[in-house]
Amino acid sequence: MRIYDIIEKKRDGQKLTKEEIDFFVQEYTKENIEDYQASALLMAIFINGMDEEETVNLTESMAKSGDMLDLSAIDGITADKHSTGGVGDKTSLIVAPICATLGIKMAKMSGRGLGHTGGTIDKLESINGFNVSLKTEDFFKQVNDICVSIIGQTGNLAPADKKIYALRDVTATVDNISLIASSIMSKKIAAGAKNIVLDVKCGSGAFMKDKESATLLAEMMVKIGKKCGRNMAAVITNMDIPLGSNVGNALEINEVIDILNNKGDKQLRELCIVLSATILSISLDWDYEVAYKKAEQTIIDGSAYKKLIEFVTAQNGNEDFCVAPVSSKSLEIKATKDGYIQSINSRIVGESAVLLGAGREKKTDTIDYGAGIVLYKKTCDKVSVGDTIAILYAETDERLKNAEKLFNTSYTIDDEKPEMKPLIYKTIR
Repeated sequence: MRIYDIIEKKRDGQKLTKEEIDFFVQEYTKENIEDYQASALLMAIFINGMDEEETVNLTESMAKSGDMLDLSAIDGITADKHSTGGVGDKTSLIVAPICATLGIKMAKMSGRGLGHTGGTIDKLESINGFNVSLKTEDFFKQVNDICVSIIGQTGNLAPADKKIYALRDVTATVDNISLIASSIMSKKIAAGAKNIVLDVKCGSGAFMKDKESATLLAEMMVKIGKKCGRNMAAVITNMDIPLGSNVGNALEINEVIDILNNKGDKQLRELCIVLSATILSISLDWDYEVAYKKAEQTIIDGSAYKKLIEFVTAQNGNEDFCVAPVSSKSLEIKATKDGYIQSINSRIVGESAVLLGAGREKKTDTIDYGAGIVLYKKTCDKVSVGDTIAILYAETDERLKNAEKLFNTSYTIDDEKPEMKPLIYKTIR
């Protein structure tokens, strides 16, 4: 079998066999195929597409290119929740304790932030002492003991995807439904959970900008998961507005604590209950309404917050949630006219947080865990001249100045109150 023939076949719009896809994934991972040949094949796939069977085969091949986590050592029902990336998205740190409180084994591997979206592991590392690098046996033991653990992704989880994605990123072949779906799902399949719920974001702060493309992606990933023997659901959610009020690692941990103490942002609370109820309903075959009420009750009675404390202390975090202090310098963004916030561009807010030091532009960048943004006004909120729209936090005046200039382009104020878009567009089961 030759990579030349595979490139030629897909260039001409023909369907690739499982054996041809396996050959490409395996040989490229072993560095037996040159980047320029892999780029040619990826561009042919980008232009001519892949059908459902090809996409499933690509997913499985990439998943099997490295470690396949065997969760059979965990007693009970395993589940995972994955977000396609957003701004202010700290839902995993709320959903995992809720589901664990109700007996679901949340054995979760998460990533770090890059670009305008934050990462769960970075948020956890803003808690003093928190260990994200448990050994596999300790990871399993903790999940068996308290039903929840979140650790960093292992270095050899779906290595083919890591290598292929790096090439897609520099060859303008990222934006293809089959390639996106197989990239996400290869890591989820390799991570081993039986039940998977996807939070597919759409809007200004998300990769998918509109409901139609987000729905196509969600449907494809649900089909892939089912073909691979997983119970699946996807919730398509609004990322035109940052999720919650806080953007930045330690700031977002503080918001997690608020939500699990039955306080804080109502939309963030609602989304976390919906995601938790979806996990519970597909994992335990519960009626959704019953699952929703049970999930909500864990917040109301404080049991999910107790589970959060148990989880944090089990991984050496400070039980008093001694997070990194907020950065020493701050700057208020004030309204310059009366009216309503017409929109707030999530991506620009996320990029502003990166400029403040809360995120990375390159993988080698160092994060300031105390940097970030607290939003006091968002889309549809009424403002008067002088009202505080947001406060920016950073360690240097230069960072504040650069972020202020960008942040001020993220919102507009006008006389008419805009129509509020829904938080949740659709659930695919």
